[in-house]
Order: sequence, then C-alpha cells, then structure tokens
Amino acid sequence: MEIFKEFRFEAAHRLEGLPEGHPCGRLHGHSYRVRVFVRGLPDPKSGWVRDFADIKAAAAPVFARLDHAFLNEVEGLGPSTCEHIAVYLWRQLRPRISGLSAVEVWETATAGAIYRGEDEPGAVG
Repeated sequence: MEIFKEFRFEAAHRLEGLPEGHPCGRLHGHSYRVRVFVRGLPDPKSGWVRDFADIKAAAAPVFARLDHAFLNEVEGLGPSTCEHIAVYLWRQLRPRISGLSAVEVWETATAGAIYRGEDEPGAVG
C-alpha cells in the first residue's frame, strides 16, 4: 500500500542558460505543491502505514529551508528546475522517512515531476 502527505511552499527562482526572452530566465516564483509518498503495510494495531503527523514532523525542517527562499541559493539543489527540486527533496527526505517511495512536485497546476529514486546508488530498475 502507498500513502501520501501533501506539502506546499512558496519560492522564487530563475533558470540559467535559456534562450533570450524565455520567461523562465527572469526572476519569478511559484506556489509549489509536493506529495511525499510512503509505501508499506498497515500496522495491525494502528491500521496505519505511517502516522501522517510523523511524516509532517520529519519533513518540516526540509520544507522550512525552501519556503520563501530564492531556490538558486539553496545549497545542494543545483538548477532550480522542478525535476531537480524533486531529486533534492528525495535526497533530503530519504534518511528521515522510512518507506519513502516517491516525491511529486507541482510547480504549476498543470506541470510537475515525480522522482522515485531511480538514479540513486543501489536503485533497482
């Protein structure tokens, strides 16, 4: 079974190396929506795969670093694309949340990225 907890953060960025006049090359911001997915079996006693409050508490420091930040200055993020944000969040959350199975990042209502750790050392696939 897989569960998810949704988070939101506001941040600004600009992308480098784009053609002249591309709107993403200008400083702009997004209201990001993130879903953190956790895979596991429900506990026979509680009935939960994981307590949503525990996921929220584990993720809070990570999202605090991104909220109202200039993403180009976040150490370890790299290019502040939606794809890189998903990988960054995976790498930050993986040690904090056992059973992490995917990170889904929406930068607009119609565009986003999903990362399942497929490029990580030891990944199967």
